[in-house]
Amino acid sequence: MLVYLIRHGQSEANVKGVIQGHQDFPLTELGEQQASLVADAMKDVSLDAIYASDLMRAYHTAREVENEQQASLSAWELIREVGLGPLEGKTRAEMLDEYPDLHVRSLLTSGIDGTESIEDITFRCQNVLNALLKQHKDDTVALVSHGGFISIFLLYLIAGEQWHQLKRPFIIGNTGISKVEMNDEGFTSVHFVNRTDHLERGTNLTSSTVVY
Repeated sequence: MLVYLIRHGQSEANVKGVIQGHQDFPLTELGEQQASLVADAMKDVSLDAIYASDLMRAYHTAREVENEQQASLSAWELIREVGLGPLEGKTRAEMLDEYPDLHVRSLLTSGIDGTESIEDITFRCQNVLNALLKQHKDDTVALVSHGGFISIFLLYLIAGEQWHQLKRPFIIGNTGISKVEMNDEGFTSVHFVNRTDHLERGTNLTSSTVVY
């Protein structure tokens, strides 16, 4: 099974520097252009299935991918962004004002009340992997998701339930494409992470700073 992990295009919250989590924000005009470019980059890959987070920034990106494919698009709540509870809707400056120890703690695994726990995130990753292996073991699949979840899912594929003990060695930019290959036992080969060369086809379409 081949899995392409694609982050959504630039959202309005990305531009404002606002932490999104489960909050819903639309794509900017630039984000829509990025979505069109990533769809064009994927058009020579014959996808058997396309799944997208149910949050609009990811789902709208995935619709562009679907337009270049024979496969149909399905919303999948399990691949939505990590829930960040009381941090959502804040800028990083506001967040650090209220939670200064986040200077030295990971935003995605902070343990702050109301945020998604490591256990819950792990459970989601397990369910996504199990569902893919059960339904698509010989297929090529695209998951259009979010920077935080994609990063964690990649770490989970490498380290399993100990993913949170690893220091994340990559950042996923807007419409960054990552490709992994899995056998029936779930053994994973990582082909590439955060490929964004498709954005070079446009003018000023560089990926924005990651804000979850």
